[in-house]
Amino acid sequence: MKSIVAKALFHSYSYVEYRKLVTDLLSEGKSTGDEQSESLRHYTSLNEARMNRLDKTIKISEDVISKLQNLDKHYIWMVISEGWCGDAAQILPVLNKMALASEKRIDLRIVLRDQNEELMGQYLTNGGKAIPKVIVICKEAGIVRTHWGPRPKGATELMANYKRDFGVIDEKIKTDLQLWYLADKGISVQEELLNIMENIRYNRL
Repeated sequence: MKSIVAKALFHSYSYVEYRKLVTDLLSEGKSTGDEQSESLRHYTSLNEARMNRLDKTIKISEDVISKLQNLDKHYIWMVISEGWCGDAAQILPVLNKMALASEKRIDLRIVLRDQNEELMGQYLTNGGKAIPKVIVICKEAGIVRTHWGPRPKGATELMANYKRDFGVIDEKIKTDLQLWYLADKGISVQEELLNIMENIRYNRL
């Protein structure tokens, strides 16, 4: 395992630990990350409510559960995130439910972007530090197999089309993006991550 990935993994959080960290910081009037501002605290607070709701409502399909439990190896999903990130708030609860359903074939670990600059630098999106990023690590081999993120395909297309048409990323598209996630119900994340895992299994990645 590359030293940068191994170092980040050593300082990673479980899903429960990550949720507690974000909650505790909010109680102190803070957010995760190097930058502190009222807007980031506001987004973090919104995300806290979203994640609480999604933890209760997200359902993993029986087909996805069956395929996760039939993975022939064990994996770590190391996710680069921050508490203020709206996409991460929508995606992490889905990943957590998938990991729990896998019967320990997937171990979900979370690292903070601003505390892992070197790692983030290896997984840029069009030169930017877009998150969340899911880094798929094979436990047995100790190697990174692939990565995914920061959004499902449909959400990525929604953002790209809006920016093409209006030239900006504003509050309207941020609201539209959250509505897209609400309607999708985590299905796209499940399908895309499962496709990645099956491609690894059958040596297509």
